[in-house]
Amino acid sequence: MKNRSILRFGLPKGSLEAATIEKMAKAGFNIQVSTRSYIPYVDDEELEIRLIRAQEISRYVEHGYLDCGITGHDWIMENGSDVHEVGEFLFSKATRQPARWVLAVPENSSIRSVKHLRGKRIATELVNLTRRHLRKHGVKAEVEFSWGATEVKAHELVDAIVELTETGSSLRANKLRIVDTLLVSTPRLVANHRAWKNQWKRQKIENLALLLQGALEAEAKVGLKMNIAEKNLTRLLQTLPALRNPTVSNLSQTGWVAVETIIDEHVVRELIPRLKAAGAEGIIEYPLNKVVY
Repeated sequence: MKNRSILRFGLPKGSLEAATIEKMAKAGFNIQVSTRSYIPYVDDEELEIRLIRAQEISRYVEHGYLDCGITGHDWIMENGSDVHEVGEFLFSKATRQPARWVLAVPENSSIRSVKHLRGKRIATELVNLTRRHLRKHGVKAEVEFSWGATEVKAHELVDAIVELTETGSSLRANKLRIVDTLLVSTPRLVANHRAWKNQWKRQKIENLALLLQGALEAEAKVGLKMNIAEKNLTRLLQTLPALRNPTVSNLSQTGWVAVETIIDEHVVRELIPRLKAAGAEGIIEYPLNKVVY
């Protein structure tokens, strides 16, 4: 049997698992998770997927158990992992905003800055990074690891928490006030240094990054097609934003052209009425799988 080259790829298990598998599917990789096996199926014989907690992925990549993996910038920093960063990918469960690790206290707390934490107790899952932040400000405080329900502890068990948030809505709902931001974090694709020096593995990782980035870019964009009389084309093009110059092609009907472009999805609702007013007909909006620059 011929030896095959294999790339071991770690994906985050837990809260980001479904979102990551969805993004990989849009990139062209069908991943199926079975309760009977810790090794998911993927329709690529050159890939072996491992689902591992995001907190641990950078360590396993650093030590070579994984060739590469997707994990948060926060856990790379928390673990102090020596890995090669291939790319940054902005996706989340709820929003397209980067996640933030913030210092929060009860609304009625007298704590207004990091300096006020001297001698206080802080609960967080990000222990190492929190301690480094305190040292940077010359503050001595007790930092304890939190196994969960960290927001609840702020009112009864500790003086402050360091917690992950995207919109801040959960903190506000728990009557907590943000005092400081320790770190802004986005998912990163990281590689083991030895794997990155391997020509085949590096090419495979770079291809993965290209397809994944293309899928993420496509999420916020749509394609638009329309027909318009040639005499109105200049006015239409002045109305139409585009990634590049839009494609214009002749129709079988003399004096008419077809126009096709890609635009940000959030502007479509305002743009379509303007295109119609400029003379466009047969306007079609369609979703995209990938946009590769």
